[in-house]
Amino acid sequence: MKRILLAATAALLLSACDMGPDPVAGAGEALDLPDVADGTLSEETMKRVTERLSSDEFEGRAPGTAGEEKTVAYLIEEFEKAGLEPGNDGSWVQDVPLVEITGKDYAPLTIAGGKGGAMELDYATDWVGVSYREEVQTTLEDSELVFVGYGINAPEKGWNDYAGLDMAGKTAVILVNDPDFGSETLDGPFGGKAMTYYGRWTYKYEEAGRQGAAAAIIIHDTAPAAYGWNVVESSWSGPQAYAARGDNPPPMTQINGWVQKTVAEKILQAAGKQLGALTEAARKKGFKAVPLGLTASTSFRNDVRSFASKNVIGVLPGSERADEYVMHTAHWDHLGRCTPAPDGDDICNGAVDNATGTAALVALAEAHAKAGPTQRSLVFLAVTAEESGLLGADYYAANPVFPLNRTVGGINMDAFLMGGAAKDVTVVGPGKSQLDLFLDKALMNDDRVTTPNPNPEAGYYYRSDHFAFAKRGVPMLYLDGGEDLVDGGKKAGAAVQAEYRDERYHGPKDEYDPNWDWSGVMSDLALFYRIGRMLGESTSWPNWNEGDEFKATRDEDCAVENAGCGA
Repeated sequence: MKRILLAATAALLLSACDMGPDPVAGAGEALDLPDVADGTLSEETMKRVTERLSSDEFEGRAPGTAGEEKTVAYLIEEFEKAGLEPGNDGSWVQDVPLVEITGKDYAPLTIAGGKGGAMELDYATDWVGVSYREEVQTTLEDSELVFVGYGINAPEKGWNDYAGLDMAGKTAVILVNDPDFGSETLDGPFGGKAMTYYGRWTYKYEEAGRQGAAAAIIIHDTAPAAYGWNVVESSWSGPQAYAARGDNPPPMTQINGWVQKTVAEKILQAAGKQLGALTEAARKKGFKAVPLGLTASTSFRNDVRSFASKNVIGVLPGSERADEYVMHTAHWDHLGRCTPAPDGDDICNGAVDNATGTAALVALAEAHAKAGPTQRSLVFLAVTAEESGLLGADYYAANPVFPLNRTVGGINMDAFLMGGAAKDVTVVGPGKSQLDLFLDKALMNDDRVTTPNPNPEAGYYYRSDHFAFAKRGVPMLYLDGGEDLVDGGKKAGAAVQAEYRDERYHGPKDEYDPNWDWSGVMSDLALFYRIGRMLGESTSWPNWNEGDEFKATRDEDCAVENAGCGA
């Protein structure tokens, strides 16, 4: 679940991309925040689409399966019925080339060379691992284990956990999150309490590959990971989809995986080390990696297949500035069939995550079409393979149907919890862009407020599809349901989140419930509608705020003569 941080935007009046010779407006220019009427949003559409997409008929909507074929066909039908036009030059879809690798016949992960003799770790129970390489056999033999702290190489911060190391043939043992985890403030070299991208598992595996490591094993810990081992086990076993890498792929390890914290503690004890002491040392600048004097060995086979998954794209063309685009995104995919399978049910239906967000695309498209076109074009993009690492969104952003420097900004929707109406709304990544001002305006008559995120250390800003656009400069707003429920307050809100996270997230129990309370979802959907409508009618080009890591990219795109940000 994607949770957030407080947005303090009431006093902001910052630079914006705008029409004119210099597409980046100067500081002090007010944004055009038009008044818009509320839309006619259908709760029945939300229920109908969510129930259908999360039914067993769709088999968990895994990319490259019969479930995908049914999902794509159903979304095309719903987009067309809602009043959209095909978004990709007459086609409803964009092909996304993927590779699926399914590991099987796993040998134990054997740790040798330590006190007490060799340790044999059982797959799934003690560790999980996959290969990103398109090879039928993966073998790791007597690979030296090296504890590399948080596995970060950040020259701009003067931080390199791999300094002086030759990792060729070795296995990196890595801590989850980043060195500032546990901070009570938002100050620190890695963002303080709020996780940076350096804390994400995707980065850690990429960096280990760049360093030439044979394998990368992250030590799982529930608090800094923000999810339990059950999520790792279900997400990292079975078929794994990856973006096709072409003829010159980036350097990759042979194995990327996770190990249980309790198991990691035993491994380190066998090397004469303590996990707690190593963790404290790794948080300090100048940390030196620690060879453990142990080796790791394992092997498994891989079934490899290439296939084209699909993003589904619909558009409501603009009435006056049809070549300027407002993006709405949600991922249609989920995990398909997954393990473990309690009570024999192996379908991860993904009702909340993310049949709800996909249904929201349909409901919003329907409402905007009924209200008539805005001046700008409204795009509705249902992306594939989010659960595999934002692959569909990243492919679209790298190969955009609508140019990114003609994309004004947008909103992302991922997993609506059914807790009922809330007194607040949460914003993933508040204070980052001028889209916060659109949110403030949209909230004016709602009698709701933004609220602080209880765990910004989870790094949710980097964990959903909006990130693929943000890192390429497009401002994207990502909202989540409130923490403070009308019925039961913050205690009830926390209970709803905990129940979903602990019992249903990425598991077979994330199923549609006809008794759900949709009131909070519909309030949030009304907010999304107003924001999208305002962006569609506005003449402004919202930018990232000064100091944000994505502003330079947007400014560069905006500066392209006769091409960017309305120029």
